[in-house]
Amino acid sequence: MSQILFAIEGRAERSGDTLVAGGKTTGVMPFRSPPAVLILTLALLGTALTASAADTEFRGAWVATVHNIDWPSAPGLSAATQKAELRAILNRAAEVKLTAILLQVRPASDALYSSKREPWSQFLTGIQGVSPGYDPLEFAIAEAHARGLELHAWINPFRAASNAKTSLAANHVAKQHPEWVRRFGAQLWVDPGEPEARDYVLGIIADIVQRYEVDGVHIDDYFYPYPVKGESFPDDASWDRFGAKSGLSRADWRRENINDFVRRMYRRVKAIKPAVQVGISPFGIWRPGVPATIEAQLDAYGQLFADSRKWLAEGWCDYLAPQLYWSIRPAKQSFPVLLEWWRAQSRGKPVWPGLATERIGAARPAREILDQIAITRRGTNSPGHIHWSMKALMQNRGEIGDLLRSGLYADEPGARE
Repeated sequence: MSQILFAIEGRAERSGDTLVAGGKTTGVMPFRSPPAVLILTLALLGTALTASAADTEFRGAWVATVHNIDWPSAPGLSAATQKAELRAILNRAAEVKLTAILLQVRPASDALYSSKREPWSQFLTGIQGVSPGYDPLEFAIAEAHARGLELHAWINPFRAASNAKTSLAANHVAKQHPEWVRRFGAQLWVDPGEPEARDYVLGIIADIVQRYEVDGVHIDDYFYPYPVKGESFPDDASWDRFGAKSGLSRADWRRENINDFVRRMYRRVKAIKPAVQVGISPFGIWRPGVPATIEAQLDAYGQLFADSRKWLAEGWCDYLAPQLYWSIRPAKQSFPVLLEWWRAQSRGKPVWPGLATERIGAARPAREILDQIAITRRGTNSPGHIHWSMKALMQNRGEIGDLLRSGLYADEPGARE
């Protein structure tokens, strides 16, 4: 989620007249240029143009388990301690008045749930394949629902190991199907160019949806891996067998592999449980230069082979959560400009951007997160956003939790049905 290092981050500070959103002073901003006027207007009209944001707003937070970013706080904790930590997270989510938690249950072809297909995650016990003594996903669903929160199962579809030196269990995909797995940089990846590998991952998702009362299935921004300097993804074997015969360029073939996966994932989830939401969180910029003012050092379309605009336009998800981890003002990565562009592609599907709440600090005041939330409420019947990550809310970084609870989240969100 924090791959924003690949894009250029604007650092302009605000100055000038006071900006007010939702009746509250939220910061200062100059009125001398059209972009500032636009931003002011968006913030001022935020909640007014949505009759009751609290009735419909999706207020999520990612809970990352890879490398124990959010939960559990360390590998090898007792089941009782893990449960207590997760209860504390859910209590805080309810206290702040979130509506959903996106819990990472498959960070690297492993499982934070009881699975006959993949090994228990090392981030639970410290050793891959060793049971924690309970089913974390089952526990999380029950505890979340008891607090009126949705629980979305967040999976990473193609990462096989976040560290290639990890000691892998015998039933890990790299041991069971080494012909599908490629080493790239310091990690292992399941090759999306292998049709059977795509089928395998779809089977994992179907298994979760069939056996658990999740409210959603969520995939993140890792499709083909992020670039490693001086290396190209080693998929010659799958290209020679499948891609070279496709009539497509290698880049188009890779994109079609991901398109096929996303299309079939959506249809399969809906065939099993139509009410389960399918969410995708791509890199926040589709391509550099789109829209024209936007710059980035990463081309997600050309380097991750992720045509997320197509998935949104085709309706292959129930919501898209582009990671808009940039500030409001910088023209090169303007939060409102990017949000408006993504919504223009959506054909009515909700766009609930990811917010860089973890970046709150001296250069990113908590008030800017409030301004961004106000902007997301403008001109939509399906407002929403997702905080990266829950740790910032647990820490109350910059008093963000208090500000949300007493301000933009002051109204109770609509109850979970």
